[in-house]
Amino acid sequence: MNFGQAIELLKQGKLVARKGWNGKGMYLLLVSGEAIRYSINQTYGDGIVDSAGLPVLNAIYMKTADDKLVPWLASQTDVLSEDWELTEAR
Repeated sequence: MNFGQAIELLKQGKLVARKGWNGKGMYLLLVSGEAIRYSINQTYGDGIVDSAGLPVLNAIYMKTADDKLVPWLASQTDVLSEDWELTEAR
């Protein structure tokens, strides 16, 4: 599938990966900003806006081959690739 189709699956709560990635078990997930808002604002948002803190936007994260989660940005190769696939947590 193409990148646009992969993004739509992320928005549905699915996990996606590229067949061309070398790392085993790597995939992308969409992290809900609302799900992590409290934690971030407790650590960094003290007194910035109000008791609710700053809004946190959704972001795409990658589960790496060494089992870590990191923020992810698409390369031009990722955006233009047609080897995206639906995957499962590993």
